[in-house]
Order: sequence, then structure tokens, then C-alpha cells
Amino acid sequence: MTDPQKPAATPRKRLFVALMGVTCLLIVGVIYLLWWVPTRGLANIHPDLPRIVGLVFGILSGAALLGTILLVLTTALGKDILFTRFMRGVVIRFLLPVIEFFGNALGISKDTIRQSFIAMNNSLVQSQRLLVQADRVLILLPHCLQLFDCEIKVTGAINKCIRCGRCDIKGLAELAEKYRIDISVATGGTLARKVIIEKRPKLVVAVACERDLTSGIKDCYPLPVIGILNDRPFGPCFNTRVEVEKIDQALRMVLA
Repeated sequence: MTDPQKPAATPRKRLFVALMGVTCLLIVGVIYLLWWVPTRGLANIHPDLPRIVGLVFGILSGAALLGTILLVLTTALGKDILFTRFMRGVVIRFLLPVIEFFGNALGISKDTIRQSFIAMNNSLVQSQRLLVQADRVLILLPHCLQLFDCEIKVTGAINKCIRCGRCDIKGLAELAEKYRIDISVATGGTLARKVIIEKRPKLVVAVACERDLTSGIKDCYPLPVIGILNDRPFGPCFNTRVEVEKIDQALRMVLA
């Protein structure tokens, strides 16, 4: 039997911000080397080429630094300063794999980095001050929140739940009824994507582990996703839990 795990600690976005800053500096350093190393050869082709190439690389370096500063300010202040949606895409598509690589090189686990990434993603989504109608919000849950030995399977139809209270599905179903929000239980990423395509929400509140949340945020972009980490007292993918209050708080911030 899998060893029990303690409830997940509240993820802190500052780790990801720090790693992003280091990654940005390394990228700028690589850009400088790419300009400095071939400078002599470029001068032999044309005397103005080093300056032209240097200008291009200087613009790229400035863009990387400016983007990092904007992300840090947006995260720290909780306000949409400039290009938040675009910058979130840059982080998701390009920076996250590089940051995971450098983090692993420093001995930081992928799950720790992903926890911090999810916290930063949530901060960026909430900084946009989105106001969404309840019928355009989707709560997406993993099937492992339901007790393994429950005879009533709620995948695809959570209204089958008899509200016995043995797992968190009861509180989540009541929360969805309270706000009149769609709620779906998916058995994996493929079904989750199918549900999103069918429902066509404007915002998703998703519950999952670090790996699945990170993957889902990447797959759904530019659709905004607020990620809530589940707790795994009995190990991964088995009788997991989630704090319903965290989902309630996230909903109150985005519902029009």
C-alpha cells in the first residue's frame, strides 16, 4: 500500500518568481555570448554587422528583462499592469520547461516547482479582475476525490451523488448548486479536454495534483484556469481530498 502523504502545503509563488529571474539572467547571458563570440567574423563580412546584430540581441535582452519585471510586479501587486495574458502564455509555453530544467539542476523537485507555478498562474489570472457569469464557469474534478469503494460512480454525472458525506464530492456538488455552476468529474486529461470543448467555459476552476494541473493549464491556454491542489492522505490517485473553502474563495473572486 502506498505510504500516506501529508496534506499539500500552501504553494508559494515567490520560488517560481526567483527561478524565473535567474532563468531570465541566464537567457540574457546566452544572448550576449551569441553576439560576442561571432563578432569578429561578422566584422569581416561588413563593418556594421556587429552593431546591427548587437542591436537585435539588445532588444531581445531588454524584452526578456522587461517581461520578467512586469510579471514580478503583476504577481506582487495583484494588478494587471501590462500584457498579463500574453506574458502568462510566455511563461506557460516557453519559460516553464526551462525553469523546471534549471530547478532540477539546483536540486528542487518538479512538484515543488509546479506548486509554485500554479500559485503564480492563479495570481496572474486573478490579477486580470475577471468577472464571469456563473453559467460560463466550469469546476473540473479528478475522479480520485470519490471514495474508491463507492458503488455510485459520479464520473460525467455528479448529480448521481447521494450526498452521504463520506468524501468531498458532497460539499463540491452543494457548492456547484449554490452558485449554479457546471461541475464535472473526469477520469483523465483526455476526458477533461472533451468536457471543456463541450461546455465551452470562459473560466475553469480545476482540482488535481501538481502534474495534472500544470499539464491542464498548458493545454487550456489561453483559457484562464485557477488550479487548486488536492491532498493525498493515502497516496496519489486514491481517496484524495480537497478544501471546499478554497474553491469557494476562488469562485467568489471571479463570479459576476
